[in-house]
Amino acid sequence: MLIQAKNLTKTFGSQTAVNHLNISIQSGTLTAVLGPNGAGKTTTISMLTGLLKPTSGTVEMTSGTKISMVFQQSILDDNLSVSENLIIRSRLYKNCSQKYIQSLIETVGLTNLMNQKYGSLSGGQRRRVDIARALINQPDVLFLDEPTAGLDIQTREAIWQLLHSLQEKQQLTIILTTHYLEEADHADEVYIIDQRSVITEGSAEEIKRKNAKSRLILYTNEPEIVLKQIAPTIAGQQSGKSIICWPENSKQALNVLESVENHTTDFEYRRATMDDAFLNLTGKEMR
Repeated sequence: MLIQAKNLTKTFGSQTAVNHLNISIQSGTLTAVLGPNGAGKTTTISMLTGLLKPTSGTVEMTSGTKISMVFQQSILDDNLSVSENLIIRSRLYKNCSQKYIQSLIETVGLTNLMNQKYGSLSGGQRRRVDIARALINQPDVLFLDEPTAGLDIQTREAIWQLLHSLQEKQQLTIILTTHYLEEADHADEVYIIDQRSVITEGSAEEIKRKNAKSRLILYTNEPEIVLKQIAPTIAGQQSGKSIICWPENSKQALNVLESVENHTTDFEYRRATMDDAFLNLTGKEMR
């Protein structure tokens, strides 16, 4: 195990921010830490990286493991160029060659931005520079706290293509917090935190399978006939001229569709999402 947190707890005065968390991180994996506002995600990441000392509990890390972090708020200088920011950061580390920096610039797609001031860049461009800064020390583990917050969908997609490429080609271990729950869909391990404790963990598919349901809507002019037709296979709920049912999987959905194809005019099928699972686990109330 690359990182093992046991009974991790953090209190601030009389307030408990994180309560007896247990987290295991394997090398080369993508781990997502999810939770509502105030659940303790950032505090957890800060303890895993050593930025915060736990009140109790332990964080064990394989000897020699190098870590780096992309913060919610950038730590780079707006008035310096991209090149100046990266050069200054590279001087903090021994044996950081110019050849590696050049390779990093190309990998992250910064070649055409090097002479621009960091503060003049778009949100997505700034985030790519932030990631490049975090990779200068060639870490084994990259922590990302809300890495795509506030970015448009095209930029978010580009950032994730980069991260998945780094994970695949360099066996980079990635640990992130995010409010965009679909970003956790390909995570090897997901931890959902609520009320300062882990309430569930597992792969994204496991969590969706256990805590959310896919939905099939059948549109028909003969709802009574359709309800009777699907009854041996699945229970349905009538809503006007549509029937709503919740198949266990896509195969069952196909079987239902085949059984009523002569009595339906259209259909919608939506697989269970991480959003569905998250809301079922944490509730729909605003925090």
